[in-house]
Amino acid sequence: MAFSKRLVFAMIFAVFAIAKPSEAALDAHYYDRSCPVAEKIILETVKNATLYDPKVPARLLRMFFHDCFIRGCDASILLDSTKSTQAEKDGPPNISVRSFYVIEDAKRKLEKVCPRTVSCADVIAIAARDVVTLSGGPYWNVLKGRKDGKISRANETINLPAPTFNVSQLIQSFAARGLSVKDMVTLSGGHTIGFSHCSSFEARLQNFSKFHDVDPSMNYAFAQSLKKKCPRSNNRGKNAGTVLDSTSSVFDNDYYKQILSGKGVFGSDQALLGDYRTKWIVETFARDQKAFFREFATSMVKLGNFGVKETGQVRVNSLLVN
Repeated sequence: MAFSKRLVFAMIFAVFAIAKPSEAALDAHYYDRSCPVAEKIILETVKNATLYDPKVPARLLRMFFHDCFIRGCDASILLDSTKSTQAEKDGPPNISVRSFYVIEDAKRKLEKVCPRTVSCADVIAIAARDVVTLSGGPYWNVLKGRKDGKISRANETINLPAPTFNVSQLIQSFAARGLSVKDMVTLSGGHTIGFSHCSSFEARLQNFSKFHDVDPSMNYAFAQSLKKKCPRSNNRGKNAGTVLDSTSSVFDNDYYKQILSGKGVFGSDQALLGDYRTKWIVETFARDQKAFFREFATSMVKLGNFGVKETGQVRVNSLLVN
């Protein structure tokens, strides 16, 4: 009997000796003691930047999406390119992100008050929530405690979902990040405060296929208006493009209403109406903004939890590895 007890205790001790301490889970109150003013500083920085440049909300929301989709939410999108490596921010899909200065500004302020405490990854996640709320969208508690990544490669941006994707490709891309079909349609609604360069949709406007010059799923009058915004002779300027719904400065459900009218700017947007797996979700959100807001907050938390690093470094400079 005594031997059996000794054996059990030995086995228990062995398990604890082998098992590594579990990493702390992300927590909405992570900075309550170490940097209680963190969210206030980020909100004020984002608010001031938005007053100066109305395109900031769309760019910061896209920054969050693109960052989380590559290596998890680790702020790798902020790192500058080096002589030997081209970074994510210089990859083709990220050329239109911009507004990195907003995160840099917030980070500098945080370093003065709470040095080496708040990660750049958390700053991006909080800023993404704030631009949604400031634009009239939902509020949610951002779970915090991420650490910053050390690797950033431009060639990995090929893994971002493209504006030409069909529904099956979109579902596969989001599923690889632990996101459902509903999450995919919901997060696509972030385009409600979006802007797109001509290069992302001009293929839908001319020589679309052997049988159609213009993508037949696109409202004809809408297509003609986009052609005027993106003339072949002059569509390479950084401001050449269009907003992604008719209320681009307001976070609402107009994006889904646009899709029902054949006015989705991206092929990937309009494709959501043509597939039974996603059509019902588009229709639901088009008539029920509260449902969209509720699901968007939930899906943003899920995306924000994907592949996060809970051990590692907190960058002092958002552009450089420590």
